[in-house]
Amino acid sequence: MGKINLPLLCYFLVFSLTKWPTFATPTSKTDNNINNNGGLSRKSFPKGFVFGTATSAYQVEGMAHKDGRGPSIWDEFIKKPGIVAGNATGEVSVDQYHRYKEDVDIMANLNMDAYRFSISWSRIFPEGAGKVNWKGVAYYNRLIDYLLTRGITPYANLYHYDLPLALEKKYKGLLSPNVVKDFADYADFCFKTFGDRVKNWFTFNEPRVVAALGYDNGFFAPGRCSKEYGNCTEGNSGTEPYIVAHHLILSHAAAVQRYREKYFAKQKGRIGILLDFVWYEPLTRGKEDNYAAQRARDFHVGWFIHPIVYGKYPKTMQNIVGERLPKFTPEEVKMVKGSIDYVGINQYTAYYMYKPHLQSKPKTRGYQQDWDAGFNFTKNGVPIGPQANSYWLYEVPWGLYKAINYIKERYGNPTVILSENGMDDPGNVTLPEGLHDMKRIHYYKSYLSELKKAIDEGANVVGYFAWSLVDNFEWRLGYTSRFGIVYVDYKDLKRYPKQSAYWFKKMLSRD
Repeated sequence: MGKINLPLLCYFLVFSLTKWPTFATPTSKTDNNINNNGGLSRKSFPKGFVFGTATSAYQVEGMAHKDGRGPSIWDEFIKKPGIVAGNATGEVSVDQYHRYKEDVDIMANLNMDAYRFSISWSRIFPEGAGKVNWKGVAYYNRLIDYLLTRGITPYANLYHYDLPLALEKKYKGLLSPNVVKDFADYADFCFKTFGDRVKNWFTFNEPRVVAALGYDNGFFAPGRCSKEYGNCTEGNSGTEPYIVAHHLILSHAAAVQRYREKYFAKQKGRIGILLDFVWYEPLTRGKEDNYAAQRARDFHVGWFIHPIVYGKYPKTMQNIVGERLPKFTPEEVKMVKGSIDYVGINQYTAYYMYKPHLQSKPKTRGYQQDWDAGFNFTKNGVPIGPQANSYWLYEVPWGLYKAINYIKERYGNPTVILSENGMDDPGNVTLPEGLHDMKRIHYYKSYLSELKKAIDEGANVVGYFAWSLVDNFEWRLGYTSRFGIVYVDYKDLKRYPKQSAYWFKKMLSRD
């Protein structure tokens, strides 16, 4: 593939039974794939290492407009014709709201230890603040209690792209500093209500995606950007992504402060944030390409983890963004710095990076232009790895190894959970094709092998979550992309564990 602009690629980085269904008899080749764990087992990883699966509320729950849930910015965003493939919605999705027991039973049968799910803010507070929707609270109580009944540890994430629409209308949502208190109040309620059973918390999933896709090119809700960079009616790509990111960081830190001051002494839980991290490899050994790769890392994962670890934005960003980059007050630095007990890293793929030449300067600066970096899928005509269904997703296990080591070496070897990892098949695969997902088994095997290598060399990684438990609503891609280890028939919503699910079951055997 020829060289194309880095941001276009980055903006598609989004990412998601007590009785088992009866299958046709597997072939010996299939049996061999399932039984071949590549030397991996529970015993390959440190004692207490957690294996689980992950989903998010809007992608799996359904009941988007029922039982008292208020609309989120995504409910509004997808009303635009053509925004989502097939004009699909999350109104029903895969109906985990009613089928949660079935899904939890599947996890238990797969020998999984944990489930990372998100709580829908607008299901708890339909207006974003104020009146509580107790039907929503009851749903999460049922889910948490059943997880514990089946021996599955709940990992609760408070925000996965789904800001209450009421706050967007009230004060422009994440663009306003008012969101910091409202988010902290929402988090406080969740800690108070669920914290007697939930001991593992995350504040935000992929805040970089929220800020960049929502406010730089308008590809995600709420769909704001400068006209040069997307089909938006309002926004400023040169300032709004940085303002939103700043408020996300402050909201995260305020919620962590609430937990530590009010709940930790009794509940003894831990709290962190979930950051996406593509590994950026220099295309050549040249100085300019190395600098381009480092700028990409700083503008991607450094944008959030650097302030949380060091109390300030990366120097690269300060120099390039200048006065457009908000500043933390001394009091905010105290609140932000050190505001994680652990960090979740969502890691899928890697790209080659290079310094573009003869690039025309846009009239309006934007987050994507500030990188001053381009990407390539190939080097000397050779792909960086086997491609999944999504054009942006290549199997590059050594990228995971390098990403984990980068966090270890640059940010003081914090406690890390590999909180998302997986690949997708096309949405229109038939049930037999979908179940026979040997490429996915190879993907998981290769990435877990590299993760084990990083852990053996000292990386403080304590858990791994496969994305995703079930095929689901994949944001702009709708139902045209299947990331699940469990196939969902979208006509009747029946669940069918794929061969990759059986591979995990075998690998995670406690025998």
